[in-house]
Amino acid sequence: MQRKTFDGMNCSIARALDQVGEWWSLLIIRECTLGTTRFDEFQERLGIARNILTSRLNRLTELGILEKSAIEGHERRQGYRMTPKGEELFPVLLALLQWGDKWAPGPNGGSVRYVERENGREVAPVGPKSADGRPLGLRDLRMMPGPGATASTQARIDARNAAVLGESEAQGADH
Repeated sequence: MQRKTFDGMNCSIARALDQVGEWWSLLIIRECTLGTTRFDEFQERLGIARNILTSRLNRLTELGILEKSAIEGHERRQGYRMTPKGEELFPVLLALLQWGDKWAPGPNGGSVRYVERENGREVAPVGPKSADGRPLGLRDLRMMPGPGATASTQARIDARNAAVLGESEAQGADH
């Protein structure tokens, strides 16, 4: 069965999901953050079928999220590592981990904690922050059109700001 594609949607979230929204893809990227590089390691750690793993690794490589590289000590063997594009997904994974620890924890809580390498302090929750560092939530942010906005995007932004912030179009335009 062919999966629906979102690449025609005028939405950055939908287009990002086209690249990494399939759960095996994010788990493969998670494994890369844990130092996994070899096909057999991915397969063993994830319990994923070889054909699906091959397909996902090829897709992530094609998209420039992963790249093939020689395995240290085995220059004839290829492994996978994250590209800078792939590494920029780390905050997304960290946000999912933090959300999961809060809303879908295991019976004994979260299994992993991230702390700063330099001082051992726990990492703060991932999310938008104000210029002075205050955490910002859904109702603290107004949506504004970006350079790729269309008339329908503007209508959705206006509807969102009205529903979430209680603002009319005129109020949004004043800011």
